[in-house]
Amino acid sequence: MAFDRWLKKLAPILLGLVLLVSACTAAPNKYDQVQTETTGRNAPAAVEKGAEQGSTFNQFFPDSQGEYEVVPAQEKKGFAEYKLNQGGQTVAMLSINDTISLPEAAAKYANATEAINGYPLVNQGTMATGLLINDRYQVKVLSRAPSFTQEDRVEWLQKFDLVGIAQLQGASVPMLQKPSAKGLLPSNTPSKTPKMAPVLVPQPAS
Repeated sequence: MAFDRWLKKLAPILLGLVLLVSACTAAPNKYDQVQTETTGRNAPAAVEKGAEQGSTFNQFFPDSQGEYEVVPAQEKKGFAEYKLNQGGQTVAMLSINDTISLPEAAAKYANATEAINGYPLVNQGTMATGLLINDRYQVKVLSRAPSFTQEDRVEWLQKFDLVGIAQLQGASVPMLQKPSAKGLLPSNTPSKTPKMAPVLVPQPAS
């Protein structure tokens, strides 16, 4: 009789444990659910397959000069970035990126009113200035110190090998005007060449 009473008291506890185990088995783990939802979105890759390798851009960055040191910072597919140091302090970031993976970045240049060597130039906020080469490759200088002005950013944009970037296979027709044929290199000539004299001119408003 004592065993029967003990069994009656234990039965609800055992039943509760069975129900709890069943519920845990049936309910998906919250992390599994998040993974399922993310996979279900079928989101596109962050970088397009046709984007240039970041290592391709390295040769087009300006060299260290005077009191400025150009130091590699980051490289990935479609993007390369260097630090511009002065006196041990990073005063600016220099970058090249392939906008094939970020079309909205290229769209910012549609209404540009200034240009360097025919390529549209725009200020992006108060700390960044960029230009778009052949409707695809964005070259940008971002100030990291207040002393590095918009004029400094424009000056360093002109130090990039813009002619070399313009010859990348992914390049298309420029947005504003095409550099003269004599400014382009033959296919068997190394892309790192003396820089062309920069031309900073206003463009008529569209």
